Amino acid sequence: MSNMSEYDKITRSARTKRIVGKSFTYFFLVIWGIIVLFPFYWMILTSIKSYGSYNAEYIPQFIATNPTLQNYADAFTGVNLGRYFLNTIIFTVITTGVMLVVTVLAAFAFARLKFKGKNVTFALLLALMMIPNELVVITNYVTITNWDMRNTFIGLILPSVTSVFYIYLLKENFEQIPDELYKAAKVDGTSDLKYLLRVMVPICRPTIITILILKVIECWNSYVWPRLVTDNPDYYLVSSGIQAIRESGFGRENIPAMMAAVVIISIPLIILFLIFRKKIMEGVSRGGTKG
Repeated sequence: MSNMSEYDKITRSARTKRIVGKSFTYFFLVIWGIIVLFPFYWMILTSIKSYGSYNAEYIPQFIATNPTLQNYADAFTGVNLGRYFLNTIIFTVITTGVMLVVTVLAAFAFARLKFKGKNVTFALLLALMMIPNELVVITNYVTITNWDMRNTFIGLILPSVTSVFYIYLLKENFEQIPDELYKAAKVDGTSDLKYLLRVMVPICRPTIITILILKVIECWNSYVWPRLVTDNPDYYLVSSGIQAIRESGFGRENIPAMMAAVVIISIPLIILFLIFRKKIMEGVSRGGTKG
């Protein structure tokens, strides 16, 4: 009995420690979640406050007493937000599509094809990741300016159609596919392009989807480069548009309407991430596993 009693005490103590440990973990996770999500809550809260009630608040209120959606209508009528959306969609779709083609072909070449200087070329490609982004931006800006491509979609898109990191990530995935499949396909007379499209791409679909989603997010949030090469509002993306709104009289005067514009711009990315978050994690984990 004494042995059982001692065993029960040890078990109860271990269970108590486990419960206390989980309680502390969840407590800090909740606190961290509140800290992270509070700016989004404040953004949405401000966007549904009327212009008058917002300006009448001497002490910030954490609840909207008279919520309104008028600010969302003002966000489209006060500035050319629809044009910014259209420009961003064009920029995102074309850039992501071209980048995906370049990345898949480059990753396949480095993973499966044999050509002279492949390892040196890939090492030099990886070395580009060590170059500070500011230097690349300056070089690209000078090149685009000399080619007279400022305030054009080509000037916006051209420097963003490749990514060394995405090529590396997809190459690692391609190399996980057994060489026997490639050799068997060559014996059957399958071309490299057909093998790529019918075998490698379907097998590595999670990683390709991850690259696609991350590139869409990157394009949608792009700010520095579009801000440099466009000073014509007809070519503003949503990021530059929000900055223009903030700097204009409309944004400085009507803060709730500006917050509504930010909410509208943020919604597509939030929905995209919530839908594909599992595929993003799956694709990244596949890229980090070899063997």
